[in-house]
Amino acid sequence: MALSKTQSSFYRRLYVAHLIANGTASVPAIMDATGMPRRTAQDTLAALAELDIRCEFEPAPGQRHNVGHYVVRDWGPIDPAWVARHAERMRLVLGYP
Repeated sequence: MALSKTQSSFYRRLYVAHLIANGTASVPAIMDATGMPRRTAQDTLAALAELDIRCEFEPAPGQRHNVGHYVVRDWGPIDPAWVARHAERMRLVLGYP
C-alpha cells in the first residue's frame, strides 16, 4: 500500500505516540524502534501537538542534560485503543523494523 505524504505523516505521529505510551519513550529508543534519524524523531515528537496529543518530557529525578522520557498525558481526539489495534499495520506500511 502506497501512502500519501499526509497519511505517512499521520501514521508516523500515531505510531510514535503509541511507542511512547508503551514504554519506548526516549528519542534514542524511538530511533531504534523505527530507524528514524534523530531529527525526524524529534520533529515527530514536536508535531504530536498538531493532533492535540499532549506529550511531555519528564526528566529523571536528579539528572541533568535531558535524561528522562516522554509521557503521553492526553490523546486528545485520538482513540489510543484504535491506535493499539492498528499499530502493527502502521509499522509495516511505514517500513519500520
